[in-house]
Amino acid sequence: MVPAGTGNGMIKSLLDTVGLRCCANSATISIIRGHKRSVDVATIAQGNTKFFSVLMLAWGLIADIDIESEKFRWMGSARIDFYALQRILCLRQYNGRIIFLPAPGFESYGQPASCGLYKEPTVSDKALGYQGPDTKLEDLGWREINGPFVTVWLHNVPWGAENTLTAPAAKFSDGFLDLIVLKNCPKLVLLSLMRQLSSGTHVESPYIAYLKVKAFVLEPGSLIDEPGKEGIIDSDGEVLARGKRTYNCDKKALMSYEKLQVTVDQGLATLFSPEY
Repeated sequence: MVPAGTGNGMIKSLLDTVGLRCCANSATISIIRGHKRSVDVATIAQGNTKFFSVLMLAWGLIADIDIESEKFRWMGSARIDFYALQRILCLRQYNGRIIFLPAPGFESYGQPASCGLYKEPTVSDKALGYQGPDTKLEDLGWREINGPFVTVWLHNVPWGAENTLTAPAAKFSDGFLDLIVLKNCPKLVLLSLMRQLSSGTHVESPYIAYLKVKAFVLEPGSLIDEPGKEGIIDSDGEVLARGKRTYNCDKKALMSYEKLQVTVDQGLATLFSPEY
């Protein structure tokens, strides 16, 4: 990977691990050296539809900023900060529910829940290619958190962008995803939290729930003050689902704005990296 996008979160995570600056020179030298690193891959599924993610999934404030700021792309990377301020001043909260299988040590988050993951009929892997992890998670200790939510953010690596240390405790191939949940929060506090994203100290806020999960289910809902308006689900900078009356809602998305599940395969992908 070479940093040539807006966010560059993955290559920033790789280079920052060894203290290298996130630039094309550092990335290119890392590729030439040929060192490799394993990274977890998340399988996002809704029925038979799948999307494989290596960076993040977002719903609520973060997804709205990421996708709706596209209308200000002429501003360059400044569009993110500009639209973030606009969205915080006119803050949205979403109904919904998240269900998750916590990693060891994080069992105190949420309330007990039951969850049945979607299972496909048995198929030939040779015929259809990789179908995601073969997980048996139904009878384990699922937990749930009910909305309303300001944002839900699922992250695979530490950096979401060059200036955004989203999940400071994230590891490349630990078999877990880092979950950041923000519910009700005063706007002034939220502005402060957004400034803290560059250092990763936002996760220390009492308004933030920060934990590791093995599997995750999102049941997105509508805005609490506009029941006829829904949200956007975003993964790795791409729109997975657009709800009713959202930005560019007439455009076709890969998935519906409905329940989806996320499971993780430990170390499935391989990237060139400055270290092993």
